[in-house]
Amino acid sequence: MYRLDNSFARAPFTVTVAGCGGTGGFVAEGLCRLLPQQARLVLVDHDRVEERNLLRQNFTRQDIGRFKSEALAYNLARKTGRPVCYSTYPVAMIDFESPGLILGCVDNGPARRDIASQLNEHSYYNRWWVDAGNGENYGQILIGNQTRRLLHSFDAESETCLALPLPTIQMPALLSQTPGMRSCADAVAASDQGPTINQVMAALMLEVVRRLIDGTCHWMQLYLDMETGSLVPVMATPEAVEGLTGIKRKKLLDVKK
Repeated sequence: MYRLDNSFARAPFTVTVAGCGGTGGFVAEGLCRLLPQQARLVLVDHDRVEERNLLRQNFTRQDIGRFKSEALAYNLARKTGRPVCYSTYPVAMIDFESPGLILGCVDNGPARRDIASQLNEHSYYNRWWVDAGNGENYGQILIGNQTRRLLHSFDAESETCLALPLPTIQMPALLSQTPGMRSCADAVAASDQGPTINQVMAALMLEVVRRLIDGTCHWMQLYLDMETGSLVPVMATPEAVEGLTGIKRKKLLDVKK
């Protein structure tokens, strides 16, 4: 069974949370407890806290009017004693650091396109993008890091997966959601989104992060359905990548003799 490469965790690395709303706010709090001291935590969000966000996001009334990333960084640093960096710039203006992890908790196609664009320009094998998205009572997590350089991305000898297609390649529909669509806060108010889905998605993302750091993550996709109580994984295998990209299995394997 192939495991995702965790070479990024062998030295100081950066974990960037892009989007600090419904899922991202709970992910950020969990990371403060989960990450080793060698990891640098950065929160990115240019939106401000509104009263409607208090229904389902990790903020208090005192945070209203502040930038979400700023409020979370100060609150979590004070609460956990861990330094937390933040940026109030849009995702398009952020240079994601390497090595490390990019945790995508955004809810629109343009923001995901901005993340993908940077990874297109600066392709790294020691940086993974973990993307979370959800609807009313369902969601998915996709893991990837590469656009084109997928040849010999599976080391058969060490059973290590070095590269997977970007989440936006695995699921192109992620790019179709526009900023004009109903926001998550509005969706909850209209009962289009369950009140606990973001906490559940955050817990799943934190488990993916833990396994990536430990070198025990075998997944490339996770699908959650809270109506049926099911969690379906898609393992990182040459066959799964071949099905997504059309690249023949033998070209994905690096078989050492």
